[in-house]
This record gives sequence, structure tokens and C-alpha cells, in this order.
Amino acid sequence: MSANQRNIAIIAHVDHGKTTLVDQLFRQSGTFRDNQRVEERAMDSNDLEKERGITILAKPTSIVWNDIHINIVDTPGHADFGAEVERILSMVDGVILLVDSAEGAMPQTKFVTGKALGLGLKPIVVVNKIDRPDGRPQEVLDEVFDLFVSLDANDEQLEFPVLYASGRNGYASEDQDAREGTLTPMFEKIVSHVSPPGLDETGPFSFLATLLDRDNFMGRVLTGRVQSGTINMNDPIHALSAEGKVVEVGRATKLLAFQGLDRVPVESAKAGDIIALAGLEKATVSDTICDPSVSEPIAAQPIDPPTLAMRFAVNDSPLAGREGDKVTSRMIRDRLAREAESNVAIRITESADKDSFEVAGRGELQLGVLIETMRREGFELGISRPRVLFQEIDGQKMEPYETVVIDVDDEYSGTVVEKMQRRKGELTEMRPSGLGKTRITFSAPSRGLIGYHGEFLSDTRGTGIMNRLFEKYDVHKGSIEGRANGVLISNCTGESVGYALNSLEDRGILFIKQQEKIYEGMIIGENAKPDDLEVNPMKSKQLTNFRSTGKDDAVRLTPPKVMTLEQAIAYIDDDEMVEVTPQSIRLRKAILDPNERKKARRKGGN
Repeated sequence: MSANQRNIAIIAHVDHGKTTLVDQLFRQSGTFRDNQRVEERAMDSNDLEKERGITILAKPTSIVWNDIHINIVDTPGHADFGAEVERILSMVDGVILLVDSAEGAMPQTKFVTGKALGLGLKPIVVVNKIDRPDGRPQEVLDEVFDLFVSLDANDEQLEFPVLYASGRNGYASEDQDAREGTLTPMFEKIVSHVSPPGLDETGPFSFLATLLDRDNFMGRVLTGRVQSGTINMNDPIHALSAEGKVVEVGRATKLLAFQGLDRVPVESAKAGDIIALAGLEKATVSDTICDPSVSEPIAAQPIDPPTLAMRFAVNDSPLAGREGDKVTSRMIRDRLAREAESNVAIRITESADKDSFEVAGRGELQLGVLIETMRREGFELGISRPRVLFQEIDGQKMEPYETVVIDVDDEYSGTVVEKMQRRKGELTEMRPSGLGKTRITFSAPSRGLIGYHGEFLSDTRGTGIMNRLFEKYDVHKGSIEGRANGVLISNCTGESVGYALNSLEDRGILFIKQQEKIYEGMIIGENAKPDDLEVNPMKSKQLTNFRSTGKDDAVRLTPPKVMTLEQAIAYIDDDEMVEVTPQSIRLRKAILDPNERKKARRKGGN
């Protein structure tokens, strides 16, 4: 079997076309019938993945081409989900490195490729979107080669085969001028260039858990590749931690293999097969599941530590419980515990008062996706401003730094450099990237980047592209200036009135419209000045005996500034929170009572 098997991962940057390419591989291998109705980008099955157009969850799948069984893993491309990528790579024997013919090798490409080359995997380079009018395939190939050299690729890895493809149009070729055809050259290259697993089928069974999810009927389901031996249904197994301690003992109650997009039950699996296994209740990612005679765990890839934390608190606003049905700390605790079970990149710590939880992860997007998912499940939460996690090394305070690569129109490059330097970013490279664009690279503390993305899009009129990647822990850079403007805070509870909002428009930018529910301490807008200002959004027009005539009867308000969840979390200051419910995103002060806020400010020495 293993001679007729290939295990590959597809790795690329966000939006370089991984998932679309896999759709076409399905179709052309016969996994989908020609007349079968399948959603575009079928691998992105999660609602958030479809909305954002990115892959969040790593997914194994398989196709059969000319009697060769090819296991393919479509992996996340965003740095916040890098932990998924690291674990996936231990299951495969080769990688397809997909790069956009115009954008070229991006930071995430560097991160994942470095992990793949370090594991000795042989890459196939696919220059995708070859039909783009602004494509520059030869320059992109030179970039990829330079990238491989900088990542200490060995000679065999540097002799990589190259294909030029259009995933959307379903063709690949060794000729960069080809504009039609099929993906047959890609199938052939996978079979000829990627080695069969070549693992020991005769030894005792062992399997490294690389993905974890929970099924309502089967319980915990661990996915990974069988490293040695054979496993049959109901065989006795035990789980070993990375240190070699026995975590639990049980039986393989269910074995599942991957066929197309489906998991199908099988009676047995052997070395080289990628399978999902149920029957254990405590085993987790990076544990070795094996025959009871095995006592040595399989070496697992270490997972990079979390760099960012947010506080998830019980929603205590006056409007709590009106829109969601999951509002208690017990419900939040149980949901976060389930998330930590399947997502080893996050860490949960409960506060002393039991009413809030610190959730640490790899970045704003990863934690934002978790909050959005919980919100859709009916949870109400109070979310704090993100804070970076510092480390102390040799008595010195160290903070996480990121490599930031920005592609921007030439006219905006000066503004971007100035703003990044204000946020303690250090310019490391600046070069023209063609078509009136500049590529600027910075090394910047993660702390300075919180909340910058919205400002960056405004500064570049929505045309700039920013990519971030964890770089290192380094010396603390001192204080970084925060938000320049104060906020407008409601001093009453009820419903906003158009007349009041009309008079407040001169004070700044409003976040609410008329007849919106408000409460004391809620942030209803941004002040034009640096200080916070308490205002009355319920003030009505004074009634007189005279009948008024004229245009002031119908108030015309400027449309309010409506923030997405990520924008709201990035906007708030340390003394503020975001109230998240299934229907609303509201900004508020952490302490709602104005007198209590003043006391807290005096106590804090402000």
C-alpha cells in the first residue's frame, strides 16, 4: 500500500489560492463528479472561513489518481494559525509551495517553508495565478530560490521542480506561457518527486496526534499519521506524553480514513496512513498513541509560545442577557476549556474572582476568530484591550517583535514609515516592487502594532497590504504613544435621541445612531480632543407654545462609524472594554460609574 501512497501538504500565504487549487485537484481526479454541485472553495467549510476568504482549520483530505492514493492537507496561511501548520508538516513527506505570480514569497511563506525545510521535506514550487496581468514569474522564482538559501536548504531541496499554474482555471504546466490544459503535470510531479512514506509496517503500532477535535458521538478524535505498525478496531492502546509518561490507557473504538471531504470508517490502518482515531479521553496534540508495549514517545515539534493575551469577562453591562443565552462564567469557562482542548496554541487562566479568564494566543486574528465563533454560539462577553506577554531573560524585560512587510503605493510610503517609527518600528528594508508600489519591511514590537491596522488602511486609502510574522523576543522598547483622541461617554441610560446626537456631531465622530439603546459609561463616539468627555445623548428639544417651522424638525445625521469586532478590540484603551453579544458590538468604559472611574484614576496616579 505505502508504495502507492503519497502524503503532501499545500503551504502558501493568505489568498495565494491553496483552497481553490485543491478544489480543482478534487474535480480532475474524479473525487467530485462532473455534474456534482459543490460549493466553490469546498475545503473552507467553516462559516468564518467562507466570510473572510481564509483557511483557519487544517484539513486532511485524499484523492486517488491512477491508483495512487494521495493524502493532501490544506493548511492555514495566516501567521496566527502557525501552530496548525507546524504540526501538520510532521504528517507529510513533501510540500507544494504555492506562490502568487505577482506577490511572490511573503512572510508567512518564509515561516512555513522554514519549518518544512528544517524537517527535510522536498518542495515542489508552484507559481500560481500565472494569468495575472501583473505577474512576474521569473522574479518570483528568484525570490523563492533566495528564500530557500536564506533558510539553509540543502542541495537536494534547492533542486526543486517548478510548475506554472492557474488554480482557478485548473491547469498547470512546466511552460510559463501556457494558458490552458489540465492539472495532470501536477499529479505526475507529486508522484515522481514526493517519496512514498517508507515506514515500518511490521513493528508495534505508533501514531503522533497532530490535530484534535471533538465529535458529539465519538468524543475526542485525534488525527495524525501512523508512524509504524498496524492498528485494528478495538486494539488496546495507550497514550504517552512528550516526556514518555503514560497519559491514559484505552482501546481504538473507531478508526476513520479520509476520502475526498469525508471521514469514512475503516477496520484497520498501517504505517503511512493518515487517520482519525477515537477511544481516548485525555490524550491531546503532541502525545504518542501506541501499542502498550511501546514506551518511547515520538519526537514532536515544539509549539511557539503565545505572544498576546485578552481578558474574557462575564458581560456586566445594564443590557446584559438581552441578546445572548450563554452569559454565566460557568458557561464561558466550559467553552474556553473545550477550545483549549482542541487548540493547543491558546492558554486559558482563570482570575481569582472567577468572573473573568485570561486567554493567551498567537495574535489578534486568532483570538478575534474565537470571540466571533463564541458570539455566534449565543455567548455574551466583555473583552479587554489585547496586551502583549513579556518575558524576563537574564533579569532583562523582553517583549515580542514581529517582522512587518508592507506593500503600498509610492505616494503613501512616507506616511507609513512615519507612523511605524512612532510605534517603535525599525525600518530594515525598502525597495520598489514595480507598478508604482513600494515594499517596506520593519522589525517592530507587537505592542506597537495593536490597533494600527485600521489606521494603516485609512492612511493608504484601503490600497495597502500589511503582513506580520512573529520574529523574536528582544529588549523592551519603552513607552509607545497610544490613541490620540479621547472618547464621548454617555452619562445616562435609555435610548439615543436624534436632536441630541445632532448637537454632538460637532464634538467628534459618533459610533451610534438615533433610537439606539445606550447606558451610562457606554462609549458613543470619538472626541475631537485628547480628553474623554461625558455627554447626554438623550437630550430632547425644549417644547414651547410656539409651533416651530423650518428644517430643524427633521434631523439629518451623518452615518455613524460602525466598527467590526477586530476594529473595536484594536480601538479601545486600557480602561475600556468591548461588549460582545450575538447582535451587537458596543464600546464601554470598564468602570461604568463616573465617580468610581475618577477614584480609580486618582488611585492609579493619573
